[in-house]
Amino acid sequence: MTALLLGIASPAAAQSLDYEFFKARVEPIFLEKRPGHVRCYVCHADRSNNSFRLEKIASGDKFWTEEQSRRNFEVVSRLVVPGDPGKSLLLLQPLAPEAGGNAFHTGGRQFASKNDPEWKILARWVNRQAARPGK
Repeated sequence: MTALLLGIASPAAAQSLDYEFFKARVEPIFLEKRPGHVRCYVCHADRSNNSFRLEKIASGDKFWTEEQSRRNFEVVSRLVVPGDPGKSLLLLQPLAPEAGGNAFHTGGRQFASKNDPEWKILARWVNRQAARPGK
């Protein structure tokens, strides 16, 4: 119960989330450079970050291996309450407080509002909406 109040789901939550959608649409967001911000990957591949630690991409590579993506999926899934973006740290931490985000994220505000296209992609994944061609 405490985990859900904190926006941290059980490892079983990953079973209800779409891995293929995560790999194709969510993971690339972590590498995206947003104006005025560093990539999520820059801080979240640092081993000092315990709750949301992404795998390091090998030198010369541009993306994670299949095995690394699966590990990222497991880690990121723990920050999600499936079906409830409003309780999912993955969506609250990088969202501006004025838009309903968590004021305690020290890594900057990647999203000014819930209307940001990439925030909406994350919300679709959390809501377990299947990927649609071209979306």
